[in-house]
Amino acid sequence: MIYKQIGYRLGDAKSLTNLGLAYDHLGDYFKAIDYYQKSLVIAREIGNRLGEAKSLGNLGNAYGHLGDYFKAIDYHQKSLAIKREIGNPLGEANSLNNLGAIYQSLGDYFKAIDYYQKSLAIKREIGNRLGEANSLNSLGSAYGNLGDYKNAIDYHQKSLAIKREIGDRKGEANSLNNLGGAYQSLGDYFKAIDYYQKSLAIAQEIGNPLGEANSLNNIGIAYGNLGDYFKAIDYYQKSLAIKREIGNPLGEANSLGNLGNAYYYMGDYFKAIDYHQQSIAIAREIGHLLVQAKSLNNLSAIFLENNQLEYAQSNLFYTIKVWEDIRKILINKDDWKVSSFEQQARSYRLLQQVLVAQGKPKQALEISERGRNRALIDLLGAQLSETPQKTKALTLEDIQEIAQQQQATLVEYSIVDDQIYSWVIAPTGEITFRSHDLPQDTTLAKLVKFSREEIGVRGRSNHNPSSPQNTKDGNRLQQLYQLLITPIVNLFTHGPSPLNPNNSNRLQELYQLLITPFVDVLPTNPSDRVIFIPHKELFLVPFAALLDDNGNYLIENHTILTAPSIQSLSFTRKNWHRVKDSTGKPLIVGNPTMPKIKIGLEQKPLKPLPGAEKEALTIAQLLNTTALIGAEATESTIVEKMANASVIHLATHGLLDDVNGIYYRGAIALAPEKPDHDGFLTSREILSRYAGPEKSLLKAKLVVLSACDTGRGEIKGEGVVGLSRSLIAAGVPSLVVSLWQVPDDDTAKLMTEFYTNIYTYNMDKAKAMREAMLSMLNDEDGNPDPSAWAAFTVIGEAR
Repeated sequence: MIYKQIGYRLGDAKSLTNLGLAYDHLGDYFKAIDYYQKSLVIAREIGNRLGEAKSLGNLGNAYGHLGDYFKAIDYHQKSLAIKREIGNPLGEANSLNNLGAIYQSLGDYFKAIDYYQKSLAIKREIGNRLGEANSLNSLGSAYGNLGDYKNAIDYHQKSLAIKREIGDRKGEANSLNNLGGAYQSLGDYFKAIDYYQKSLAIAQEIGNPLGEANSLNNIGIAYGNLGDYFKAIDYYQKSLAIKREIGNPLGEANSLGNLGNAYYYMGDYFKAIDYHQQSIAIAREIGHLLVQAKSLNNLSAIFLENNQLEYAQSNLFYTIKVWEDIRKILINKDDWKVSSFEQQARSYRLLQQVLVAQGKPKQALEISERGRNRALIDLLGAQLSETPQKTKALTLEDIQEIAQQQQATLVEYSIVDDQIYSWVIAPTGEITFRSHDLPQDTTLAKLVKFSREEIGVRGRSNHNPSSPQNTKDGNRLQQLYQLLITPIVNLFTHGPSPLNPNNSNRLQELYQLLITPFVDVLPTNPSDRVIFIPHKELFLVPFAALLDDNGNYLIENHTILTAPSIQSLSFTRKNWHRVKDSTGKPLIVGNPTMPKIKIGLEQKPLKPLPGAEKEALTIAQLLNTTALIGAEATESTIVEKMANASVIHLATHGLLDDVNGIYYRGAIALAPEKPDHDGFLTSREILSRYAGPEKSLLKAKLVVLSACDTGRGEIKGEGVVGLSRSLIAAGVPSLVVSLWQVPDDDTAKLMTEFYTNIYTYNMDKAKAMREAMLSMLNDEDGNPDPSAWAAFTVIGEAR
């Protein structure tokens, strides 16, 4: 007030900032934002660029606390730009660290690490030891989130050493807390408690009540993990008392939620419900959507367990509304939506359980769809001139209409706890629901993994090693076993005979789990299409190779496609109409000059693929075009030609996970061009170049990624995040991708048959792939081993 009276505008701005910081500390972020905005206005009016940058950074932090990450990043980026402009390296480093923290909150840990590393480099360069320690601490937290606890502990230890060296007691306590968190994640709860206790002692010694409350809370979590809920509750209560005393409502809401969880595990549902409701009330009052949604989730799980289904249902519908409000805040930020959906998916699964328990399986189908690849649906809707608000979730009538439009039977799976839900939607609109238990003796993930190992998947190379035993032959072995061994099996010592093929045939187990429950409602005509919509681990299932009780592969009985969701089919159909008359030249690529990858300590080029070259030349001849081979197939050339191509066929290496230390979520190998093009066309590059309302979508009617693992990626709540998702987002209506490392020569035959069926015999893509697979099974020059043909799947439109 005095500064304002005497006209000292700079002092007035500083006072407003200090008031904002005070309210920020109290957790009243809306008041804090109001004061930061007023301070920002003055800083801009008097031309105080540093003050402006600081106010923008404070606004970024406040919006970050509120969970409005889109605004937080925008403010931090503006603050960073000013600090760079005025030459403020410490401020620049702090902004980079703040941006890293926001991306960490969004679950984009690789981007967070990149920002933290840049911040660390500046702080080391200017000799800021405290800042260096803080950046090391942030890096430790990010690696901990990735599950890389070795790196996490290493960074936290380095941070701790610096803080002890410079006498930063508060920072020392923080690093000890973080080390405790890393050991807790490793399951070493006693070591975690030891670190937490040391942190607690320092916080009490220096009079840091918030640090004391956080340490008490963490000790409570560790004891909860040990199953000592009485001790956990005692520590939570002490933490809660301090947070109330210092006026920290967000911390109070978190402690109440932890108490609710502890009482739930003790079976005291009445107290658990009370604490969660208190947590929700505070979260609503301070406008913290994330804490509100988490507590609502936990409350709903209690209601479900106690068969209070109406309460659970109403809470979960509200929870989903909160999650959807959070996603609206993120607008068109695809990465953030993908990351944030991880913790949201549980709400959709819980609500499905509640609805099924109430005898409402059709409404559960609507929720199953509503909880699938929402970020992708928003992207597709925006591209086709629909706002996210108009891209509404499907109703049952919409789902039935899509099945009719596709003239296909849709099969949607949902894995919920220890059960698998299956909905079959016939082209007539009839909906059948089946539910059954998952295997008790193994996890679904292991069953899928074993089925793939049983097929004997191997890498695409310039030769075909001897195939593993044909799975069909396993049935003949089974017949021999029953003929020769079963009559005398009681003469053997106990234990199952290792000769029994029944012990290993996972493809039949998967058939019985995934197909048998509703085989009676599948079409009987093999030409009728069946579109599978997998969930979680089921995205890795080779549906074509599943074996029925008669030893027949599923592809022999049905024409198969897959899709990430039913709603995505409505968009791939719209994109088909958009590109159906595309007259661009087909782009056929085979065996480019290979880029280098790190093998041990050396950089070596990927192996050449002569079979892929032969494949590309044959297909190019069928399509009356020229294939790009070897050094011609540069990354820049391919990216340029992709924009207008009517068909894109890439026969090369596919890579999954990270390459040369960079995490790609899927990449296609092309000829490199120094210095700008490394030769890896990644899913992220495709998404950033071709997807989005402001981007020019691809015009291709069909994209075939004739390479290894191109249908795989990171399986998240959003679905599979990889090459296939990026291409669907880029407007491609029909894709062919692979689920494992495919053999070179066999792939060349399969793809030649596939294109011949389309361009010579005028088959649709799904039928063309089925006939190509059958030719592998039946032709003299084929290969009946499913590893040779079952990796490929058609996604999206059959036409």
